[in-house]
Amino acid sequence: EVQLVESGGGLVQAGGSLRLSCAASGFTFDDYAIGWFRQAPGKEREGVSCISSSDNNTYYVDSVKGRFTISSDNTKNTVYLQMNSLKPEDTAVYYCAARYGLGCGWYGMNYWGKGTLVTVSS
Repeated sequence: EVQLVESGGGLVQAGGSLRLSCAASGFTFDDYAIGWFRQAPGKEREGVSCISSSDNNTYYVDSVKGRFTISSDNTKNTVYLQMNSLKPEDTAVYYCAARYGLGCGWYGMNYWGKGTLVTVSS
């Protein structure tokens, strides 16, 4: 069974940190790029960060550069999103998703997790 399971969300004060995890199973991890997306109520889903697990190529949306770090532990088939200096506007449901073959990208994701809620209080 293909699974992407997010964890690590919660409630944090502005300026605080959280580390999200995306545990993957049921597919060949190194053949996929893993992206983090987020969606706040009333807003479109946006891509946040992405990593190609095979070559560690990374991408960050401008709004999180310098604050968020994506990393991959291929021995655990897990991708992390370290989120520092959190702001209320980071509040959203965060999803991880996997895309086969072509590296990082925001379209054509093959698999999605169910999401984890991050709430940043002011």
